[in-house]
Amino acid sequence: MSEKVTTATIRKMKAEGTPITMLTAYDYSMAKILDEAGIDMILVGDSLGNVVLGYDSTLPVTMDDMVHHVKAVCRGASRALVVADMPFMSYQVSLEEALRNAGRFMKETGAKAVKLEGGREIIETIRAIVNAGIPVVGHLGLTPQYVHQLGGYRVQGKDTAAAEKMIDDALALEEAGVFAIVLECVPSPLGRLITEKLKVAATIGIGAGPHCDGQVLVVNDLLGLYPGHTPRFVKKYANLHEQVNGAIKQYIDEVRERSFPGPEHCFPMSDEVLKKLY
Repeated sequence: MSEKVTTATIRKMKAEGTPITMLTAYDYSMAKILDEAGIDMILVGDSLGNVVLGYDSTLPVTMDDMVHHVKAVCRGASRALVVADMPFMSYQVSLEEALRNAGRFMKETGAKAVKLEGGREIIETIRAIVNAGIPVVGHLGLTPQYVHQLGGYRVQGKDTAAAEKMIDDALALEEAGVFAIVLECVPSPLGRLITEKLKVAATIGIGAGPHCDGQVLVVNDLLGLYPGHTPRFVKKYANLHEQVNGAIKQYIDEVRERSFPGPEHCFPMSDEVLKKLY
């Protein structure tokens, strides 16, 4: 696909049953790689708090942090649809502040949509943003900005009441005008049911099973950039931590052995000039 991906493209892919691909990116270089590879959507997630800024959650991330990184990603993505994550407390205080912050993304960064976490409790906010002409992606299930309220990072929607609420929230988000909804850490059958019930809004799963309209992962997880615990829903397509670590150790060894830089990495000088310098 060479044409620019738009919200209309995503709706068309949902209608035709074409799986939608989405990954996170936080800088120009990675965005350019994802764009050239043909990814449909790039999410500049507030997960940058964890994977880029070194926080232990997404909560400390600010609007200024997000604007800075979304700008960089948009410079690297010429085709993919870039979605900017609205960070914690950028849309919860008032409708006016939510509109102002969503507008900042559109005016200052080049993003084509924003993402908000939550269901019916933020419906009026979503409706106001959509009515202002700003495309919105919803986010249900495990919503990291609500992690303390949820009692930790755990699967959501496992019992009847929770599942029914999530279905109701998804339908409400669709009615409010979102063009896509991220479903995070929900049982696969529930992901499938929500996907079937939504007629227009595409579901983008992350730990929500194979029957969603699309899938998203944190690119750092996909590339294996971190050792240690990997969430169950992540598939590592590479082990770059090991490769990068090995390359850096080799560099250190070669510098200390004075085998790098070699002749092929150096610039010569004529003997005539050199003699005059001595």
